[in-house]
Amino acid sequence: MLKFAARIAFLFSALTVLATGQTDPLTQDAPTLSNRAVDPIPTGGEYIMIIGGVSLKAWEKYKAEPHDNWWANFVRAGRIRTAQIRAVAPNLPITWLVYKPSYVARSRQDGRDLIPFIDSVAPAFNFKLIYFDKTSQVIDYFNNGSADRPRSQTKICGFEFFGHSNKACLMFDYSNNLDSGSKCWLHEKELTQFKRGIFTRDAFCKNWGCYAGELFVRSWYKATGTRMWGAVGKTQYMTDELPTLVKVGGRWVR
Repeated sequence: MLKFAARIAFLFSALTVLATGQTDPLTQDAPTLSNRAVDPIPTGGEYIMIIGGVSLKAWEKYKAEPHDNWWANFVRAGRIRTAQIRAVAPNLPITWLVYKPSYVARSRQDGRDLIPFIDSVAPAFNFKLIYFDKTSQVIDYFNNGSADRPRSQTKICGFEFFGHSNKACLMFDYSNNLDSGSKCWLHEKELTQFKRGIFTRDAFCKNWGCYAGELFVRSWYKATGTRMWGAVGKTQYMTDELPTLVKVGGRWVR
């Protein structure tokens, strides 16, 4: 019954997209950008992506530059990167960790259930989808893996974050419960909770959010022994490509 209800909800959402002329983030392939190199894709372990939550108009509508006019900013970016990985490694274990409360709240705002859209990406690209609502669940998955893929047997060969961030933390929730604030995050001081040795030696890690290159990446390396790429300055999430740097002088560092 639940699966049938989810399919009906997805069909309704898809029809709504068609009726309103909106871009469906889950069915359209991104164009090939010949001037942009693809980031490394290690294949000797499990690849993890965290999809952070989006903001609400209630908090953003009065800002000169409101965040997340499109609910699928981060889902779309994750899908584009997953497609890149699948082109190289069709059978690589991939896991998405998605902060669900924000998308439930955004569904109420937008008047349609957005969860089936997210659900439908997993079978399309053959990956495991896990929803979370607490930071401790993220840390536990990184440290211990799952019953079918324990971390003692399968290390992490890649990790990428698509969501809001600042120089000190990944914000799983942003401007959804509080104006320009977060109620769920991973702060750089919490990184010591990650176990050493859970990443492969060639692991590729990247935070696609803003400002991570100004502090978070150094704390990440100190805590995990693995380098992470992060932006100095702001990034902009796009429809047809991965996030880009938006200011002169902005750069990726690790």
